[in-house]
Amino acid sequence: MSSIQKETIAEIVKKFGKKENDTGAPEVQVAILTQRIKDLTEHVKIHKKDHHNRRGLSQMVGQRRRLLRYIKKEDYNQYFELIKELGLRK
Repeated sequence: MSSIQKETIAEIVKKFGKKENDTGAPEVQVAILTQRIKDLTEHVKIHKKDHHNRRGLSQMVGQRRRLLRYIKKEDYNQYFELIKELGLRK
C-alpha cells in the first residue's frame, strides 16, 4: 500500500466503506486495488522492461477479479454499482 498516498486511501475508504475505518470491506479493497492498478499501469507503460512490477500488476488484477467475483456472488446489485462507480466495464 505504500505506492498510494494515505490521503487517497482515506478518500476511497470514506467513499466506499460502510464505516470510517472500514478498509476490510471487499468494495473498499477493490477500489484501492483499482487505484493501484491505474498507477502501476502508467509506470509499466514508461518502463517497459520492468518485469517485476509487471508481475505485481498481474497479481493485483487477479486479486481484484477474485474480489469482484465474491461481491457478485454475495450482492449482485452492489457488484454492478461498484463496476459503474469505478468505470471498470462498459
